[in-house]
Amino acid sequence: MATVTYDKATRIYPGQDAPAVDNLDLTVEDGEFLVLVGPSGCGKSTSLRMLAGLEEVDTGAIRIGDRDVTHIPPKDRDIAMVFQNYALYPHMTVAANMGFALKIAGTPKAEIQRRVMEAAKLLDLVEYLDRKPKALSGGQRQRVAMGRAIVREPQVFLMDEPLSNLDAKLRVSTRTQIASLQRRLGITTVYVTHDQIEAMTMGDRVCVLKDGVLQQVNTPLALYDKPANVFVAGFIGSPAMNIATFDIVDGKAQLGEASVPVPTSVLSAVSAEDSSTLTIGFRPESLVPASSDNGGGGIPVTVDLVEELGADAYVYGHPTGPAAAEQVERMRSEAVIARVEPRMAPNKGDKVVFAVREGESHFFSAKTGERIEP
Repeated sequence: MATVTYDKATRIYPGQDAPAVDNLDLTVEDGEFLVLVGPSGCGKSTSLRMLAGLEEVDTGAIRIGDRDVTHIPPKDRDIAMVFQNYALYPHMTVAANMGFALKIAGTPKAEIQRRVMEAAKLLDLVEYLDRKPKALSGGQRQRVAMGRAIVREPQVFLMDEPLSNLDAKLRVSTRTQIASLQRRLGITTVYVTHDQIEAMTMGDRVCVLKDGVLQQVNTPLALYDKPANVFVAGFIGSPAMNIATFDIVDGKAQLGEASVPVPTSVLSAVSAEDSSTLTIGFRPESLVPASSDNGGGGIPVTVDLVEELGADAYVYGHPTGPAAAEQVERMRSEAVIARVEPRMAPNKGDKVVFAVREGESHFFSAKTGERIEP
């Protein structure tokens, strides 16, 4: 087992001015499951490929344990990678696929058989060892790819969107299996995904990237409760956080037809920036019917859509009232989203007034997008 360290690692592709990965400073602890997440083109796969040795590191360094592997060939880094497309040999059996890397390395046949059988038992693949990949389902092929990585007993697992080819139901069960298996094996794992739900449910910590720059790295709950900036706030969470920028008038922010108090510490930070605007975010579950929590004041919303999911229901709407046109223009998301009791959900076209629960607003600088602690 080993730690993984990115020390101001940068990758600039030939012909490009902007780095694909820019000064990445990140440490993955021994035995940790770290997830790299972000939108397409954010640099997460490039970061993983730099660690694997499949992409050059233009400046900075990468270390596995105490060993600098920046310029070491992939085969000498003691890593095992699981790819998005599984990369199985179609003419080989499951057992041969799982043991192929060991065979190339000159491992004794008995040792190969022992390791393959141990991995097959872990992954419930024993009965499929004599089959070819074409006779397996997508989930079974993914487990074979996992088994091939396990038998090598590497210091680090690298996984590049390994679940993206699976259907929705199978993705849920397989991600649980992968997370559980990693915790049993205790092998340091770096996992790449664009799916933030996958990231939140699997990772010990989650690293959010945007345009090649590290935005925030923390536990899933910490990212959800205290996003470092507007980008992280909008990216983490499903449905997304409601985020809007409003003028500060007499120490309050105007949301809909209601004036919402802003903490003194936040007002001081806004004043220090010489700004008269503030970006405020609130999660869908932080919105409640105003009559139950705010004496009737709140954000008036016209309902556009109600998603009924059984245990929950989500209301999608747009602000109404005198300031509605300006608010829609300044909303960063296309709708106000609120989670409501499914058996008390309004209907399309209804007008509902929502209030934000006290203490559940998130404040950000309108100039920099950085979080302001209340």
